Amino acid sequence: MAKKKPPVTKSTPRPRRPAAPKANPAHGMFSAKGIHETIESVVVALILAFLFRGFEVEAFVIPTGSMAPALMGQHKDLLCPECGFRYSAGASSEAEEVAQQRGNPSPSSREIVAATCPLCRYSANVDPRTAEGSEYPTYGGDRILVSKFGYEFGDPRRWDVMVFRYPGEAQTNYIKRLVGLPGETVQINHGDIYIKSAAEDNFRIERRSPTKLRAMAQIVYDNDYVVDAMTKKGWPLRWQPWPQTQSQTSGGWASSDGGRSYEIDGSTADVQWLRYRHFVPSFADWELMEEEKLPSDFRPRPLLITDFYAYDTSVARWTPVDQPHMLGLHWVGDLLVECQLDVKKASGTVLLELVKGGRHFRCELDCQSGQARLSIDGLSGYQPKAQTAVRGPSSHRVAFANVDDQLTLWVDGSAVQFDSATSYEPLGNEHPKSDEKDPGDLAPSGIASQGAALRVSHLRLLRDIYYISATGGGPLSDYNRGVVPRMNYEQLIEFFSSPARWEPPGSVSPFDERQPVAFTLADDQFFVLGDNSPFSQDARLWTGEKFVSRELLIGKALLIFWPHSFNQLPGARIPFPFFPNFARMGFIR
Repeated sequence: MAKKKPPVTKSTPRPRRPAAPKANPAHGMFSAKGIHETIESVVVALILAFLFRGFEVEAFVIPTGSMAPALMGQHKDLLCPECGFRYSAGASSEAEEVAQQRGNPSPSSREIVAATCPLCRYSANVDPRTAEGSEYPTYGGDRILVSKFGYEFGDPRRWDVMVFRYPGEAQTNYIKRLVGLPGETVQINHGDIYIKSAAEDNFRIERRSPTKLRAMAQIVYDNDYVVDAMTKKGWPLRWQPWPQTQSQTSGGWASSDGGRSYEIDGSTADVQWLRYRHFVPSFADWELMEEEKLPSDFRPRPLLITDFYAYDTSVARWTPVDQPHMLGLHWVGDLLVECQLDVKKASGTVLLELVKGGRHFRCELDCQSGQARLSIDGLSGYQPKAQTAVRGPSSHRVAFANVDDQLTLWVDGSAVQFDSATSYEPLGNEHPKSDEKDPGDLAPSGIASQGAALRVSHLRLLRDIYYISATGGGPLSDYNRGVVPRMNYEQLIEFFSSPARWEPPGSVSPFDERQPVAFTLADDQFFVLGDNSPFSQDARLWTGEKFVSRELLIGKALLIFWPHSFNQLPGARIPFPFFPNFARMGFIR
């Protein structure tokens, strides 16, 4: 008689296919700890010797994930066994329990046993008690260098990542991003930062430079990681020709690689769209696909994009894998789309589009002249223009963002300068919208050809950080005792895919329950927030003073000089104890 499989519950990560084996550290006369400390000391000495000529610097270790994914605390690195995307999940809770229960040899209830991929939402088993999970070790936090020189002679700049002594316990060092300067009132509203000086009557949105904007953007989807097995089982592609009645023989978009890239010959003057829809599998959907039980007529509904953080999907032992916060509680309308754009001939127009609150924001690129023109539906006077290199047959990396009430275009990594301001006044589009005529925020990004012969590949969609206007409790939420925070995981999925629930007739919209919060600063006081807003103990939540005074500042975070190392050569199974993680070394933005 065949053995029955053990029951799978929501508290138990499902069995996963084995990950590629990882080499163990070499054994010998030198201990692993000794090798690590030696290499680290050499690297630190070289960097410090170079930098001390002009700066006074000090090394720090990142303890938690409040600044993730830019800076990692104790965490696990994962390679999704379904789509192959690399991501990280926080494991700071393991260190917290070790500190609380030193000398207790029993298995930790806070050991991380599962995490969820940000792209395909597959939950991986990382339970160290299993053969599969043991392939995912827990790594320490990033080691960074901090310049103490600049703040001794000048003021910090907004959006700096800085280290300071915690006001409630001066011997403890914190690292956060600076958002509020002395004398200002800072307001957090609908995910954005608003500022008002003592001389101003009204708040104004605080905009970031193109460099900061890109550095702080969070991944939503990368189309290089399409899961063919999902497509074969009936799960729809996220980027598809729109409307779906387009035929590959009618001059519309076509794909020869399973939806990873698309081409169009430009033979029709009609506007031909590719549109993104946020088809996100739930844990229940994945179980149906794994068990080959997905109904043939199953049609998932697209969801709104939310403030989902893969880093926060770490599941400790005996914790349900479908906790509501894992989906993200807040709709995010500030987005960035980018792609590799191959123009085949010098004719036609390329359109890049983003949607927020049902309003369409566009960038039109003329393939003959290279001119770019921005537009917003309903604003006839908004027509910034610029000259770009997207002219004639050529290949370019193009990105387009609608963030902080401003449109930004990049071509080949450089922000394009327009002939007039690309910012705009508030448009009252704080609620998502979608209907039968216009999918709106359920199709929040698009790329179109109007008579242009193109190939579009390496498509990525990113979102802005959503700062939560909370002052306590958890998981953190903007909603002031509203219905959304009380929803379970499946109810949230239903809510974010149901336009009728966003603005119910005769009732208050749940999105109107989001409450702003403001903080006023005196002279020599600074306001700081973490990039990982749902899981950051920053100034919003401090019980005493909700600011950092000047005398507590230590310095500006400069660079990650030693992220965790590897035990093998990347892309190979050749043992190499503590091989440097070069990809994460670099300056902190």
